[in-house]
Order: sequence, then structure tokens, then C-alpha cells
Amino acid sequence: MEEVALAFESEKTCAHIREILEGTGMASCLLCHSGAEVKRVVDIQGISTVICGCKLRDLDAESLFVDLPTGCSMLVVGKRPMLDVIENEEIIKLAAPASRDDLLSAVRLLLRGERRVKRNAVPVRSAEEKICIERAKALLISRYGMSEGQAHRFLQKKSMDSGIKMLHTAQMVLEESGRF
Repeated sequence: MEEVALAFESEKTCAHIREILEGTGMASCLLCHSGAEVKRVVDIQGISTVICGCKLRDLDAESLFVDLPTGCSMLVVGKRPMLDVIENEEIIKLAAPASRDDLLSAVRLLLRGERRVKRNAVPVRSAEEKICIERAKALLISRYGMSEGQAHRFLQKKSMDSGIKMLHTAQMVLEESGRF
């Protein structure tokens, strides 16, 4: 049975989806309460499938997705207006309220796609690279009062604007502060 990370603001929604997925034998679910917790579960447990709401306590789904390792897939369940804001085409979206069958079909699609991506996945960041990026985010949070999501988007935007990898942007942030 596949393992998936579930994360919703509503514990009731989380429990309901868990009941459906585990009751059908489709997936074993690890419940998370924040984007940070999802990232830890993905890193520590090697989970490569995330099912979540549009917004979590600390991050929105799209910001969380870009911070997950390459090859990790995501299903976002939410109201249509919230789903319309998500621009990343790699994220599978399911409008709520959804039927049990629609949820199971979407998860089936997600799990099949996840297996296909895993075989062709680009190597994920090393532990040292992740630590460097996390240190740069922590610096931005403490120095400028950013949230984790804002710090991540700042690094991501600077990387895209300059055409360099996020790791190099994080290193520059740390070097400028004298903490590298």
C-alpha cells in the first residue's frame, strides 16, 4: 500500500479523506498539520505523494510544492476559486465538494503518475544543499520578519530572475550576511 502525506487546515477533512483512502486500501496516510511538517515527513519518511488543501497553517499549497523534492507529486483539494489561483500545471487539482469516486480517481491518477515520475526523476538536493537553503531562509526570517513561505519565494524569485540555481542564491544571501 502506498504512503501519502495528508495536510488540511480542517482536521475533520483530513480524517474524512484518510478514512476513504485507508478504508479502500488505496493508501496509508500520514497526517500533517503544516507545510513544515509535510516537508519533514517527505524528507524523513521518503513520502513522494502529498494530498492537501489550498492553504495550510504556514504555507499555501503551491509554495509547498516548489519546496518538495523533484519527483514528489501533489493533489490539492479545495474550492474552485482557490484552485484557480494555482498556476503550476504539475499539481493535480480536485474541486470540493468532491464525490468519493472523484477523490479515488484523482488519487489513483496521482499515484500512477508518481511512479512514472520516480523512474525518470532528477536527483534531489543533497542534505548539505537543503541545509544551506534552510539557513538562508532562517536568516531572511530573522532579519526581515518574513514567513517561511515568503523567504522561500524570495529565494526562488531571485534565482529565477538571475538565472542561477536556488542553492547559489542561498549561498549569496549567506555570504552577504557573513554567515556562510
